[in-house]
Amino acid sequence: MRIDNQQLKAFLLDSGLVSADDVSAAEKISAKGDQNIGEILVAKGKISVEDLTRLKAYILGIPFVSLQDQKIEPDVLRAVPEPLARSHNVIAFKKKGNALEVAMLDPEDLETIQAIQKTTSLKLLPRLTDKKSMQEALKQYQKSLEVEFGELISKDAEILRPVEGELKDAGGEDLKKMAEDLPVVRIVDTLLKHAIIQQASDIHIEPLEKEVIVRYRLDGILHDAMVLPKQVASSIIARIKILSNLKLDEHRLPQDGRFKVETAEYKVSFRVSILPIYDGEKSVLRLLPENSKGFTLEKLGFFGEGLEKIHRAIKKPTGMILATGPTGSGKTTTLYTILDILNTPEVNISTIEDPIEYRMPRINQSQVRPDIGYSFANGLRSLLRQDPDIVMVGEIRDNETASLAINAALTGHLVLSTLHTNSAAGSLPRLIDMKAEPFLIVSTVNLIIAQRLIRTLYKVKEPYKLTREQVAKLGKEIDLDQMLAIMRHEKIIGAKDGWQDMTFHKPKESADAPDGYQGRIGVHEVLYMSETIKNMVMSGATSDDLEKQAKKEGMITMLEDGIIKAAQGITTLEEVLRVTREETA
Repeated sequence: MRIDNQQLKAFLLDSGLVSADDVSAAEKISAKGDQNIGEILVAKGKISVEDLTRLKAYILGIPFVSLQDQKIEPDVLRAVPEPLARSHNVIAFKKKGNALEVAMLDPEDLETIQAIQKTTSLKLLPRLTDKKSMQEALKQYQKSLEVEFGELISKDAEILRPVEGELKDAGGEDLKKMAEDLPVVRIVDTLLKHAIIQQASDIHIEPLEKEVIVRYRLDGILHDAMVLPKQVASSIIARIKILSNLKLDEHRLPQDGRFKVETAEYKVSFRVSILPIYDGEKSVLRLLPENSKGFTLEKLGFFGEGLEKIHRAIKKPTGMILATGPTGSGKTTTLYTILDILNTPEVNISTIEDPIEYRMPRINQSQVRPDIGYSFANGLRSLLRQDPDIVMVGEIRDNETASLAINAALTGHLVLSTLHTNSAAGSLPRLIDMKAEPFLIVSTVNLIIAQRLIRTLYKVKEPYKLTREQVAKLGKEIDLDQMLAIMRHEKIIGAKDGWQDMTFHKPKESADAPDGYQGRIGVHEVLYMSETIKNMVMSGATSDDLEKQAKKEGMITMLEDGIIKAAQGITTLEEVLRVTREETA
């Protein structure tokens, strides 16, 4: 049963927890967006999360429980797998006969309840709890990373005693034996498990002179996770090499590999890079959750005319679609999402990638192998003999690949690829730098997407309105009137709302999100190749001139897209300016 706004409003007024004026104000904001009045009142600090949860429990007739200071039996706790418990804030706390009592924060999350019921084959009795109770109960799943590592290292200190030099001089068989010792296996498994639970995108294992630093990249920002003694460095790297099927006794050259971790709760591929440095070997592991498939363009942050332009471009049977941006900006995820839309039984899709980041059914994916001479260029030549309708080239890195990709688009294929440029307009001069003829570029390129990833605000956030000074400062970065027109057109603000009427948000610290952010979303600019832009490319226009024309034709820049998302309460103005590398004057 769902609680609608009118029902919640009636009970809020009856309860006396908030004033009628506050409820009325929240109702007006709710009508403009997708938040209900309860969430708005919590965000404004008019009612606590705990009081709202208790009220919802009363409305739904579901008992409220407090789990603080309650010890849960391990067998009962494990009835709900830890990743599911953390991601959906639902925890099993009592079992009696065939009945399992589960505490939750969201009274409307019936899908999770049904999933647990299916897995356990028990009768589920939902109970509501508050956030503090949930946080305390979740701690019972496992110890902190520091405690878990500390116990492992102290318990197995004798086994881990060899110093770095001894391990480096060891032969392949000795390294293999040390890497397969139980304490090393436990340490690496624990490190991977915590990274998966925290939804890290990368793990950095960095040997220094006297210690090893482990860092996790969370929402695009690196955080120190653990400091380990130096003597475990080579054993850990050797273990990672074994998992990745790399050469154990090679310490002088970089190596790349991958492996997969699969349990009932999650399936994650790890892309591994080993680099020799002064103090040993540094390892970086990129986490690629295999359930990342199933994204939609809307979930990635596309909307409005930009989204319509993408759908228009992918309906064309031939031509090129390019995604551009720095490493780690989500280009490949965008292209995979487009491939997922195009992936129907009527077409043959082939890719040439380095590396293959996500496996997709019914798509022929090929991995570049430069060490044996299998490059993007000769791989693309081979793909085109496989009768594909759609081709994805992981990256256009050189003149030869650019020429082949353009020729593939000219000869009846839809080609998707990535480039490393800072903006959508900058991709066109970049292709010319790669010796591509301007007349071939305008004949093939349909659409260019430039993007960055920005952190999204956690649901606990602090609202505020811009002062006149802040609006004036923002006006030095963007055309304020044009932005208002765009937001009114997209119905993000009311027809008469101005900059000082909008509600922006600041991050607010909480136990679940210490810096106030959780997750990331894309900011994009989508450049559609109009006849005017094609003519400008032919006449040798600069990227600045091309961008000005694209903006005249309705292109929203990444900065403007970010500001729209800030106005929607998705992120902050500070985060948008940080990521798009713009500075306020």
